[in-house]
Amino acid sequence: MDYNFREIEQRGQSQWVKDKTYHTTEDSAKEKFYVLNMFPYPSGAGLHVGHPLGYIASDIYARYKRLKGFNVLNPMGYDAYGLPAEQYAIQTGQHPEVTTVANIARYRQQLDNIGFSFDWDREIRTCDPKYYHWTQWAFEKMFGSFFCNSCQKAEPIEKLVEHFNEKGTEGLDVAESEHLEFTADEWRAMSDVEKQKTLMNYRIAYLGETMVNWCAGLGTVLANDEVVNGVSERGGFPVVQKKMQQWCLRTSAYSQRLLDGLDTVDWSDSIKETQKNWIGRSEGTEMQFKVAGQDFDFTIFTTRADTIFGVTFMVLAPESELVAQLTTAEHKAEVDEYLAYVKKRTELDRMANRNVTGVFSGSYAVNPFTGENIPIWISEYVLAGYGTGAIMAVPAHDSRDYAFAKHFNLPITPLIEGADVSEESFDAKEGIVCNSPAAGKETLDGFSLNGLSVKEAIAKTKQFVTEKGMGRVKVNYRLRDAIFSRQRYWGEPFPVYYKDGMPQMVPEDCLPLLLPEIETYKPTETGEPPLGRAKMWAWDVEKRQVVDKALVDNKTVFPLELNTMPGFAGSSAYYLRYMDPHNDTCLVGKDADNYWQNVDLYVGGCEHATGHLIYSRFWNKFLFDLGVSCKEEPYQKLVNQGMIQGRSNFVYRINRTAPSNSPQGEDGVTSTSNGSLSSERAGGEAAPVFVSYNLRKDYDVTPIHVDVNIVSADVLDIEAFKAWRPEYANAEFVLEDGKYICGWAVEKMSKSMFNVVNPDMIVEKYGADTLRLYEMFLGPVEASKPWDTNGIDGCFRFLKKFWALFYENRTDEFLPTDAEPTADNLKSLHKLIKKVTEDIENFSYNTSISAFMIAVGELAQQKCRAKQVLEQLVVLIAPFAPHIAEELWHALGNATTVCDAAWPVFNPQYLVESEVQLTVSFNGKARFQKKFAADATNDEIQAAVLADEQSAKYLDGKTVVKVIVVPKKIVNVVIK
Repeated sequence: MDYNFREIEQRGQSQWVKDKTYHTTEDSAKEKFYVLNMFPYPSGAGLHVGHPLGYIASDIYARYKRLKGFNVLNPMGYDAYGLPAEQYAIQTGQHPEVTTVANIARYRQQLDNIGFSFDWDREIRTCDPKYYHWTQWAFEKMFGSFFCNSCQKAEPIEKLVEHFNEKGTEGLDVAESEHLEFTADEWRAMSDVEKQKTLMNYRIAYLGETMVNWCAGLGTVLANDEVVNGVSERGGFPVVQKKMQQWCLRTSAYSQRLLDGLDTVDWSDSIKETQKNWIGRSEGTEMQFKVAGQDFDFTIFTTRADTIFGVTFMVLAPESELVAQLTTAEHKAEVDEYLAYVKKRTELDRMANRNVTGVFSGSYAVNPFTGENIPIWISEYVLAGYGTGAIMAVPAHDSRDYAFAKHFNLPITPLIEGADVSEESFDAKEGIVCNSPAAGKETLDGFSLNGLSVKEAIAKTKQFVTEKGMGRVKVNYRLRDAIFSRQRYWGEPFPVYYKDGMPQMVPEDCLPLLLPEIETYKPTETGEPPLGRAKMWAWDVEKRQVVDKALVDNKTVFPLELNTMPGFAGSSAYYLRYMDPHNDTCLVGKDADNYWQNVDLYVGGCEHATGHLIYSRFWNKFLFDLGVSCKEEPYQKLVNQGMIQGRSNFVYRINRTAPSNSPQGEDGVTSTSNGSLSSERAGGEAAPVFVSYNLRKDYDVTPIHVDVNIVSADVLDIEAFKAWRPEYANAEFVLEDGKYICGWAVEKMSKSMFNVVNPDMIVEKYGADTLRLYEMFLGPVEASKPWDTNGIDGCFRFLKKFWALFYENRTDEFLPTDAEPTADNLKSLHKLIKKVTEDIENFSYNTSISAFMIAVGELAQQKCRAKQVLEQLVVLIAPFAPHIAEELWHALGNATTVCDAAWPVFNPQYLVESEVQLTVSFNGKARFQKKFAADATNDEIQAAVLADEQSAKYLDGKTVVKVIVVPKKIVNVVIK
């Protein structure tokens, strides 16, 4: 019986659906295991072969854990809000939900074809009101909370109001946008609006002025990862820095807990280090600098207060409010020109760029220790969101300050004995301090650091600054609050209306606030977000419902928020919703949450290290504070799958007319033109001529990407190429050995490079099991590797060999019997059990598949027919190739699914060797090999060797001097 993978896979998938094989419920009798893939966005292009890599890896592990007896939760859903769907809606007028639903249907079909063990009864979509109800609810809870620094958790805002009523800000230690001080009397004297504005300074979800990436072409704010080289990734529109009032989440308040949590999870060191750097904890000092000639000062944050005597200039972030205050009239034009330049650059561009740019403000600061005037500059290398947006520059001991000082010819004063700063800064944080102060310079109270170690100098300066009231010791974090507003239509609506210009929350029992219908998805003509076009978009507080916004003048009707939430709003707590997706009363029920707790295995790309993983951990920690989530960390183990790169193919177009003595007809080279390579099309235009890869050096050529789906083993299907694009219909070809050979390169899989391979084509030609095996066989899960369709045939042949252990192709005979397995059968099987079990636990799937290939080869050679062995072999391969495993499991007489079989148990006794093979030598020359019992003594080995008939010709007429036995290696007979 042939291996008919199409029938087998269709039968298996239908049976799984019919039997609800992957439906999961809480079962206290079983230990739980929660497997999750990072939330996919369903694009219109569907899946290419790179997308399922992580899904296959997690599916193998999920199936394995189920076979090990665990109750496995393996859900799937869709991060359904996104800019692509909205842009398509703008272009076509089609509602983005229509596009999204169609894309989801395409994804679902592709995922089903690959045979994943997802529990589709738990599917969620972020655009479903039943889902975003709980995103809105969480936002309202954040609005109603503040973060207590002393207890390191979120608390109800009412508790803060109570403190204000009793003590004002006295004794307050909370996360805040800016430091405020007022008495209880002053608080009680405030109007209701003033109180609301004051509370906004402390709320975890708050309205704030912040710099954003503004894209006028798309009419919205973009996240950093949506901007590439100063333009939007989607559409290529210019992006500028702009200060806007936005909803923000106080993620920075959780910085320390986000750092501490990394010590409790099983993530790679590289991802942990990336998060630590992004959070950026710094212990340092805030210090005040007066402005020369003006009656105000400003604050800087430094980790090296001891370097105060090496400060030769100050630098402001271009976005700093101090820029306007400190720019003098004579320098304003130059500063304005510089600010316009910086406005077009994102923070990521500025952090990555090492070019030195800047402009002098015209003002000076006063060094608080020496009284010296220090010039104040403005430069893009200082960011407003870190520290105070102003720095004291110490060029001798900071590389970026050094580059700036060299570029603008500013002084450089070394502060460490022996430091050579003639060519570069001395960045080491150790040594003996000097020039602090320089000889003969007066300082405040004679303060000096000379002769101290760096560590001693830092401590002494911190103490001095604190005692003199010049500043305070502070822990600072690089992590900034998340911008939470988007000027888009296709996103979760904010449950917010405005009364007296201040935000109010839609009552919880009125949620969800549904996304309204609009006719056009662009911003309004007056610059409002698309929701400004909604006619029914105002809140009636008495009727407790959405009404016509024309009624806003009515005393009970107020305007609703026009922005929508960003994409990460829906993907931050989705793992909790999978636990209890049909609960209409809460995000997740207590019983479900206490059973599933958190994700045991999370699989996704490392590109989410500073975005989704930060936001989701923050969101979950907040819900943990509320008692909604029973675990503070959402993802216990994280595996980052690598990228499957595309293997591009190229054809080589000749740029000039071929010479009259072209090589046509020589060395196997021919041309489809049967002669000249300069024939013309009907219109008189020269037909393009393409030269085969190995002949291209003889011509002036341009390499052109070609669709890899019309190339096989680097040989171009010429007729398919002509039909591919109209301009190639009359193309001619210089061939080699009658074929057109394409060039190739490994590149990112992309439609623009025509190297996207559709998994549907692979499944149709080879089957889903082959696709699953091949994607894992390409290399380690975490490594990036090139896709090469040419190599997939090896995995397909392996599955046919696997099938052949069970069926005789010519006679359709079913081969397994109740015969007792041989020692060799059991040895091959248990070697495989040991290897595959260890490899799955370590995500070394590629080596597992190699082990399968070896074991199947051995069992085939042994003509193994023992059902006892072959049945366990089926279970072992089930996580990797579930369709063939299901088919053979039933063929072996089992009535239940292979998914509920028991994982084979490794028995080391079957790997104990009963025999050893030793090389027999005479006077050091190897002559033959002989097998002995593994427990044979040296005397028994010696006797057997001397008695062997093969020894006779070497012993003939000789005297045996001695016999040397080297255990498990060699027997050497010394003769003379």
